[in-house]
Amino acid sequence: MSKSNLLEVRQLEVVYHRVATAIQGVSLDVPDGAIVALVGTNGAGKTTTLRAISGFLPSEDVEITDGDVRFCGTRINGRLPDQLARRGIILVPERDKVFATLSAEDNLGFAGRRDGPITRARVLKYFPRLAERARHLAGYLSGGEKQMLAIGMALLCRPKLLLVDELSLGLAPIVVDDLMERLKRINQELGLSILLVEQNANAALAIANYGYVMESGRVVFYGSAAELRSHPDVQEFYLGGASHEAVKSYRDIKQYRRKRRWWG
Repeated sequence: MSKSNLLEVRQLEVVYHRVATAIQGVSLDVPDGAIVALVGTNGAGKTTTLRAISGFLPSEDVEITDGDVRFCGTRINGRLPDQLARRGIILVPERDKVFATLSAEDNLGFAGRRDGPITRARVLKYFPRLAERARHLAGYLSGGEKQMLAIGMALLCRPKLLLVDELSLGLAPIVVDDLMERLKRINQELGLSILLVEQNANAALAIANYGYVMESGRVVFYGSAAELRSHPDVQEFYLGGASHEAVKSYRDIKQYRRKRRWWG
């Protein structure tokens, strides 16, 4: 493992029901202190990749069948979520992010610790709206407020690597932009490494250092976020530059030219 990479995934394969390959040959790096975006359309395999890294594969019928996941130099394939959380890998899931019947304050109290660099006061500094909504039941918060609360709870678990699954799901663009900027601030001030899984490639690549594009369970393009934003093919199919003609994916008309560069 490179000294600069906190997480390394190499040739990962995940199989459903022993017959259906969900992801195949996926490799990616998360450098220490970086934001990495994993983008692609619905069903590309992004969430499965995140679950494989975090230990949250949904059942015994889903398993890692090949490849390596290494965190801080240690192979973590097949470790349970609580074991990985103690190592510092914390997931903000796509759904069921908060305890709906507890107040926002109690959600933070459930997750929080009294010591460490990230306190509830610091969380409220990043998300002051949570202080205003402290006594409201989490189930009645807006979608953006639930995301703030979920990220706040994750921060209180002392993450070394924060995994964020579909931050933008169901949110207005102005809310998404605000949350992304807050994540960027957290990254810059805390030096916290973040792996961000997103369908909204524009929003994710706007704050990321590096990016990977997934289609049909494979990484088809990767590079710095600037390289991805400026690449005409990525612009056309993922950044809003596609024509109105029905084109389902990049693979419908041509193949990506993959780069062979890794960081670290």
